[in-house]
Amino acid sequence: MGGWRWGVLWMLLGASALQAAPAIAAEQALPAQIRLASDVWEGHTERDGTGLAWDILRRVFEPAGVAVQIQSVPYTRSIGLVQRGEADAWVGSYRDEVSEHVIYPRWHYDADQISVLGLASQPVPTLETLGRWRLVWVRGYEYQHYLPNLLRFREIQRRSGILPMLAQGHVDFYVDARTEVEQVLREAADPTLFRITDVQRLPLFLGFADNPQGRALAALFDRRMEVLVKNASLRPLFAHWQQPYPFD
Repeated sequence: MGGWRWGVLWMLLGASALQAAPAIAAEQALPAQIRLASDVWEGHTERDGTGLAWDILRRVFEPAGVAVQIQSVPYTRSIGLVQRGEADAWVGSYRDEVSEHVIYPRWHYDADQISVLGLASQPVPTLETLGRWRLVWVRGYEYQHYLPNLLRFREIQRRSGILPMLAQGHVDFYVDARTEVEQVLREAADPTLFRITDVQRLPLFLGFADNPQGRALAALFDRRMEVLVKNASLRPLFAHWQQPYPFD
């Protein structure tokens, strides 16, 4: 009788171990590197590997044994690389910006200060009044999904022609992250003709490939961000790059 009970017990333990094995394997099956694609943003994702975002992501992944490999490409191409599985994640996405063949983690890693650039002679826009104006932004950023009541907008391929568009009255305001707006304004012969207005902060995410490797890396990202935010070890990185801390 006792032997029969021990036999049943060992069978149950064996079955439990077999059921747990795939979960344990999935937990341990992390790649040796993460391939990150990003546009080049000043002080955030520089081509040489410097910048706040690269510092954050190395702090997230490298202590877990996953090396960070970066690729600098235009923003829309970075999304395509992830959707085709040629990169594991792209940097600087807004939440649910892309729905096909990508997944989003729970945690963001930073936040964008969204600003508008216009002539100083224009009325000062607000988040509530922005929809009254003719707006322009770079193709792929989809601000109509994140800012309220935007009705008149157009998308352009590059930022080089924005100042003439504003000066000649073809559009009223250019919408972008504050760093990009400031970079455009530096090209103005007379910057005093223009004004920058901050309108909203939007959390920034990684968009991961919707495949087993991407899902494993997204889960790792969330686990590591949970730890790093709780112990505030990312705060010195934001202080170093003189950027506001987005987790208070």
